[in-house]
Amino acid sequence: MQNVVLDSGADGELALAFVSTIRHDGHGGVADDFASDHQVAAWIEAHWPGTRADATTLRELRRAARAAFAATVSPAPPSRADATNLMTPATAGRLLTDAIAGLGLTHEVDLDSGSVEVRRTSGSRGEPLVLGSLALAVADFLSGPLSGRLRSCQAPRCVRYFVQSHGKQQWCKQSCGNRARVARHAARQH
Repeated sequence: MQNVVLDSGADGELALAFVSTIRHDGHGGVADDFASDHQVAAWIEAHWPGTRADATTLRELRRAARAAFAATVSPAPPSRADATNLMTPATAGRLLTDAIAGLGLTHEVDLDSGSVEVRRTSGSRGEPLVLGSLALAVADFLSGPLSGRLRSCQAPRCVRYFVQSHGKQQWCKQSCGNRARVARHAARQH
């Protein structure tokens, strides 16, 4: 069985996709893309075809990831979805660490290309691969160069985290900015 090469998660793509499975539902509430075990299985299938993982374990790992995101944006407030259900940093760190340990990482150094290339590989399959890959993506992102630009969107009804693309960006999307401005205007009128 050949080892799986694990890409760096420093770009935040996988980590943000994972935590964004909790999002605004478009009707003033919060949608959970992992509400049912079937939804979890479909999300895993989209990212790791033919692989399964325990839905409850994946939801708990997502709570750990969101706690790590909240710790990173601190002292700014966390996402509204996390404000009352935040896992302790110690517990979140332990869950992420344990998931990464399940990968049994190996580092391979390749000098053949004329430069040094380091590949992280894992012989894990199934649930340990899914959980470990997600935890590693979160750790890579939150310890990488983009982590200082991570923000929680504080627009009304939004519960997302985003990477600030410029210094004055306050919201994850233009529609959130519009909602925030309308809410501010309405508050001034009252």
